[in-house]
Amino acid sequence: MEIKILGTGCPKCNTLEKVTREVIADLGIDANITKVDDIVEIMAYGVMRTPGLVIDDKVVISGRVPSVNELSKLLNNKN
Repeated sequence: MEIKILGTGCPKCNTLEKVTREVIADLGIDANITKVDDIVEIMAYGVMRTPGLVIDDKVVISGRVPSVNELSKLLNNKN
C-alpha cells in the first residue's frame, strides 16, 4: 500500500502523519508512507486544504485529521 501525507508542515499535517504511522503499526499493515510538502505537488492532487491523505493515488481525506477509528477503517478497507 502506498500512502502519502500531503502537508506543508503545519501541526495538523504533522498530527496526521503521526497518527497514520501509529495506525499502520497497530494494524500490522505493510505500507510505504511518504510525506509530500511541495505545494505544487499537493495541488496536483486537487487538495486545496491540508492535511491530505492519499492511499494508492486516491485522495481519501482533505482538510482535516481523521479520528483513529476512522483512519483504521479506511486503511483496513484498502488492505
